[in-house]
Amino acid sequence: MSDTPSRSRLPRAFFDRPVLEVAPDLLGRTLVRNSPDGRIELRLTEVEAYAGAIDPGSHAFRGRTARNAVMFGPPGHAYVYFTYGMWHCLNLVCGPEGEASGVLLRAGEILTGAEQARPRRRSARHDRELAKGPARLATALDVALSLNGTDLCAAAPDTPLALFAGTPPTPDSISSGPRTGVGGDGAPHPWRFWITDDPTVSPYRPHTPRNRPLDSGRPSA
Repeated sequence: MSDTPSRSRLPRAFFDRPVLEVAPDLLGRTLVRNSPDGRIELRLTEVEAYAGAIDPGSHAFRGRTARNAVMFGPPGHAYVYFTYGMWHCLNLVCGPEGEASGVLLRAGEILTGAEQARPRRRSARHDRELAKGPARLATALDVALSLNGTDLCAAAPDTPLALFAGTPPTPDSISSGPRTGVGGDGAPHPWRFWITDDPTVSPYRPHTPRNRPLDSGRPSA
């Protein structure tokens, strides 16, 4: 990507802020996935915030484990987890180092590289469905546990994941509401953010005890 205002790479300071500031500010940003298959650029349209030790919906609510260690920083790294025994989800770590928080990337619009994503998402009827949901986004971008801990702020131009400025929406075109699939004390938090009326945004589903593998909207950070 050329170094124009919308295509400038976001620095670590962007992520080193409270999660509820970072989450809505991710909307409209361009996530880049570089792999041996080529390059995919995706405009983020839906995210969810998870606030670590104060958030019962977070993987880090009960403290550091081998699984969630990346969430404790430094900010600007990818936290990838495996859920339902079949799907991966991609999160971006944010906030001060040592205070685990992060943002689940729930949906986006593939701007370039859709030809790479289509074979991975054969059930998608339209390109707008390629990354419509967190597990679908990770599948379309070929994100797996091997990318856990990837530094999105690394200097290398071909790092596997990077985030660019893109074109953020105006504040009045951002909606918020409860997080998908989160129950208990974390259910009421309006920490899901999306670009209003964007066709790539995933449908909201409240928490139920049954599994929903195609949505894989379990809490992340």
